Amino acid sequence: MRVLHVSPHPDDELVGAPATLMALRDAGHEVVNLALSLGRPGDHDRRRAEVEEACWRARFGLFISEPPIAMSATDDRADAEERARWQIDMALDGADPPDLVVGPTPHDVHHAHELTGRAIRDVLAAREAPPAWWMWAIWGDLPFPTVVTTFDDARAEEIARALSAHEGEMARADHRVHVDARSRLTAVTAAEKVFGFGAPALAADRAEVITEVVRTDGSWLLGAPRALDAASPLARPTARPVDDWLDSSSPRDLGGGPYD
Repeated sequence: MRVLHVSPHPDDELVGAPATLMALRDAGHEVVNLALSLGRPGDHDRRRAEVEEACWRARFGLFISEPPIAMSATDDRADAEERARWQIDMALDGADPPDLVVGPTPHDVHHAHELTGRAIRDVLAAREAPPAWWMWAIWGDLPFPTVVTTFDDARAEEIARALSAHEGEMARADHRVHVDARSRLTAVTAAEKVFGFGAPALAADRAEVITEVVRTDGSWLLGAPRALDAASPLARPTARPVDDWLDSSSPRDLGGGPYD
């Protein structure tokens, strides 16, 4: 199986759902990271080198959008979203199209994550039989996660080592701390968020979650709640449509505060 991960920024491939991607990789699936942007123009060379090293350490394939899409706060967001749609379309039209797309939710608060999530949503919705879409959240939350991946300290160390290749970004905001702390918290909350309140706790110290949606007969259906089976990761979705959620306005659209 081929997995396409769509990164708004270099480092998102190792912050959004790194344990899930690595588990898929270890099960023999090809994981390719599509890096849509390289940050501000003055940082392009550094961030290109960092994402190349990070993906080498993580054993992910890498494709960088050329030219990189400008997605910073002062850039033209409508143009960035249009270019993101085009780049994702191209990736899906390749000789070896993906069986699974992984990327941010359209409600992940950060403007670049949200426009990327909308671009993924729109590209997949326009296709007759698109691949499943697994969403992660970094700045926001997933109100109904469907797949939980448990992992151990050795995997956490592998993630931290690969993420450390993004040296400049880790100096600015150390997301190694973020990913480590989130894995501990998610191990406590994931069972009830995925399987229902009152569900038994996970027998693991670390976990991460994603939300799966599958486009079926013109509607987005929520994926089945389950623990990740990396060897056979896809499953028949539920009958629960989530179009209203996916198409709804983001909290960013409320305006004010840190959002703009």
